[in-house]
Amino acid sequence: MAAARQGVDTKTACDVLVVGGGINGAGIARDAAGRGLSVVLCEKDDLASHTSSASTKLIHGGLRYLEYYEFGLVRKALIEREVLLRSAPHIMWPLRFVMPHAKGQRPAWLIRAGLFLYDMLAKREILPASSGIDLERHAAGQPLKPEFKRGFVYSDGWVDDARLVVLNAIDAADKGATILTQTRCTALRRDGAGEDACWEATLLQADGRELSVRARSVVNAAGPWTAEFLQQAAPGGQGRHLRLIKGSHIVVKRLFAHDHAYIFQHPDGRIVFAIPYEHDFTLIGTTDLDYQGERGKVEIDDAEIRYLCELSSYYFSKPINPADVVWTYAGVRPLVEDASADAKAVTRDYRFELDREGAPLLSIFGGKITTFRKLAEEALDLLAPVLGNARPAWTANACLPGGDVFGSAPQNRSVREFGQFVQGLQRDYAWLPASLVARYARAYGTRIHVLLAGRADVAAMGEEIAAGLYAAEVDYLRRHEWAVSAADILWRRSKLGLHLPRETAGRLDAWLLQHPVLP
Repeated sequence: MAAARQGVDTKTACDVLVVGGGINGAGIARDAAGRGLSVVLCEKDDLASHTSSASTKLIHGGLRYLEYYEFGLVRKALIEREVLLRSAPHIMWPLRFVMPHAKGQRPAWLIRAGLFLYDMLAKREILPASSGIDLERHAAGQPLKPEFKRGFVYSDGWVDDARLVVLNAIDAADKGATILTQTRCTALRRDGAGEDACWEATLLQADGRELSVRARSVVNAAGPWTAEFLQQAAPGGQGRHLRLIKGSHIVVKRLFAHDHAYIFQHPDGRIVFAIPYEHDFTLIGTTDLDYQGERGKVEIDDAEIRYLCELSSYYFSKPINPADVVWTYAGVRPLVEDASADAKAVTRDYRFELDREGAPLLSIFGGKITTFRKLAEEALDLLAPVLGNARPAWTANACLPGGDVFGSAPQNRSVREFGQFVQGLQRDYAWLPASLVARYARAYGTRIHVLLAGRADVAAMGEEIAAGLYAAEVDYLRRHEWAVSAADILWRRSKLGLHLPRETAGRLDAWLLQHPVLP
């Protein structure tokens, strides 16, 4: 059965009920299903609707966390960078970052020492080491003000964050998990004792249908709603508190032609990235602000837009104004509450809380997108033995769907030679525009063959609903990736919304209503 067409009976049983369809929930569902556990995941909105599609889209160790002595977290993340790059080279790739140095900032020798430590904390096979650069000679110096003559360059990675969530959900479904989007867990109670202990959950779908799930365990991966859900499941408990930190980003027309990104330092200690984005744009972010508002509707404010524009304009020769902003997005990071007074200093590490008063309840607090796989692995190492499952961890040596570019095992070659893979696809599908095949290759990897199966010419792609968006792709996204709305398709499964006229969303939603998915 195609992943997105899954469903459950009105009454079903499983080993693990995962609540939350962000990166942690999807990663845990994948790991659990791969260990042979029966899994149901429910998400009240779309996959990656909130925090997990609002990141800076980096796979990184977190250079600035060295200042807070979070060496364990940085090392863990640095190890994960290359594990992830190998697992999904279509949606992730290496990126070089340029750090201009200016008077009044940390001494150059101290920055160099920090970058040396960053290089040495974990083994690197793909990413090159850091170095100093002459900005008067390097291409990255051209868009900067002339006073920035010296800088440093180091390596991290870029990721399509929302697609990363979807790929984990696809892999979970392929291994037997049931993925239910637009499905809210409205009631949860423990039942029975001893070997018969379980959770009785009520799930409410968007069409009003109620499902009853009897689960041997529950994983609370509700992100910003984790503490609230924990109180629902175990009223009166003394769970950890979350500190919600808002991070906002702006997107402007492309500011530079080279393929490096920038990391800019601010006198207040914060840093901002300027990253090549979607070929024609530059992504600038992020902010770090404590947040007390509605978690489901997080938006950038005018002060944040000005802040990001002003800091970028301090470095770039061409000033950036709020009027230059073509798109914005914001999300809240649910971080573990600690003693930090400053939002930027709050730990990005994660914590688990396992309640075994009856059927187990595992709650996930904190985390960052780079360490999601390790978080999921550790979560299952903790939970699986309680369920009598002794299967070992497996995800470190497995490709995500579409990532098996040169064979089923993750390989450095898949990262280094991805361009050759794209060229091969362009030859195989020469009847499609080369630019469209390249986009498909980046979005779907080897699953492009599923998308294009049985098609041999452009006419077989169906209606071109918008420029470069054919009915065949929309059908694929609905059947295999749980896409329901235009927003799902234009902003989470892709970023076509940036490239198409604003009225496209309304047109696409109307088209979806007129063309229901058939069995």
